[in-house]
Amino acid sequence: MNRRSTGPPAPAAGGSRTGPRRALRAAVARVPLPLRGLRSRLLTSFVLVAMLSSLGTGALAFREARTGVLQQSQDSVINRFRASVDAVAPYVPPSPDATDLQKVVDQVLYANRTAGWRVMAAYGTHRASAPTPRFTEPSDEMLTSVATRRAAVFQRVDVDGSPRLLVGMPVTYTPENGKESRLSGLVMYLEVPQTAEEGYVEAMVSGIERATLVALCLAVVLALLAASGVLRPVRALRRATRRMAEGHLDVRLDVTGTDELADLSRSFNETAAELERTVAELRRLEARGRRFVADVSHELRTPLAAMSAVTDVLDVEAEGETGEALRLIGEGTNRLSVLVNDLMEISRFDAGAAELNRDEIDLAESVRRTVASRWRQEEVELWLPGPGELRARVDPRRLDVVTANLVGNALRHGEPPVRVRLGVRKGGPGEAEWAVLEVSDNGPGIAPEAMPHIFERFYKASTSRARSESSGLGLAITAENVRLHGGRIRAANRPGGGAVFTVELPLHCDDGGTT
Repeated sequence: MNRRSTGPPAPAAGGSRTGPRRALRAAVARVPLPLRGLRSRLLTSFVLVAMLSSLGTGALAFREARTGVLQQSQDSVINRFRASVDAVAPYVPPSPDATDLQKVVDQVLYANRTAGWRVMAAYGTHRASAPTPRFTEPSDEMLTSVATRRAAVFQRVDVDGSPRLLVGMPVTYTPENGKESRLSGLVMYLEVPQTAEEGYVEAMVSGIERATLVALCLAVVLALLAASGVLRPVRALRRATRRMAEGHLDVRLDVTGTDELADLSRSFNETAAELERTVAELRRLEARGRRFVADVSHELRTPLAAMSAVTDVLDVEAEGETGEALRLIGEGTNRLSVLVNDLMEISRFDAGAAELNRDEIDLAESVRRTVASRWRQEEVELWLPGPGELRARVDPRRLDVVTANLVGNALRHGEPPVRVRLGVRKGGPGEAEWAVLEVSDNGPGIAPEAMPHIFERFYKASTSRARSESSGLGLAITAENVRLHGGRIRAANRPGGGAVFTVELPLHCDDGGTT
């Protein structure tokens, strides 16, 4: 008797992964910002790689192990079944009836009585099976195959949640003349429960799950260690850059290793060293420039004072062309004296030597004296509080400079009368009160392109005024004096025309010294 087992072909495994990049970017954009950090991405990458590796390895191992277990069990069962059928086949009549079939079934079962088999024999319309309950009905494909082919076939079925193996084996006979064997018409069927094999498969699944869990835990630990190693120099670099932004140019990083992060640390150190050297050189040059201006201003101050005194005396006595020449010399000397004084004041601000000598004064009275000592009443309109209504601790000399510079600037570049207002701006609950000094004129206002530079040193909004009495330092000195008091200053254009400068000084402040 010849036997050959056949089975349904294994399904082909395959698939494709497609995903638009736009959808991926949109999904990443919905991730909260803390989860987009380098640490989170490293941890996620390690976990995903470990998970995919574990699942892939586990799935491959499970498939191979399951195939091996089932194949071994199947081959063992079919070999035993074939041996049992070969042992009884010679004693089966050529045309067996139901009784003969039952004998064949009983003999096969007796030879394998401990295996838990169910056996069925079929010949034509006769069938016999044992033991009870009833034998599971083979599929039509299996019945057709064993009826037309000289090969054993098998299929796996599920009966009430229990896996079973069905084997169909046609019995052949070989003629005495030695010709090719032929089907005898007798077919033997075997039904075997596969609970033991199912148990083996479940045990493998449990083992793979445990191994995957261990791999994931190990991946998380490795990811944390790797992220810590990668992020340590990155965090050090972040701290160093913050300290450098705060002005600590001597900050350096410890360089360890030869990887890309070590190269980045070395590049940072080289950049920091070069930046420190450049800034030190710039500060040195700036200090030299300030000393030069201060020294020149100081050296010019004494001879200019003497020249001014001499020109004043000669201007009184001289007449005619000589008097006009002396008057021009006197005007030039006075402008030069003002410039020298402004430069000395600026140099004190730059050197941090400017001091506040505070005193509690009546602000309205101080503004009134400043205006009255320099300009006529019709040139300046005053809108001031009553005597004693607005008092504050300020430096009287510097407040005089602020008021004089703003009013003088308004008269030079605007049209009289200049309006000077003084009042109080109260803040909200718990906020400080401010004294507000506002100086406005009727001139053309400030050009939009000049507005950002109006308080810069030596800036002149119009090149046609390059040779005017203004040195371009008045508003810069005014702004420095306001900031020295802890106040604010701003410039704007009025809707009806003209420029307006607003100074805000805190009414309640601590005594100050040098800046």
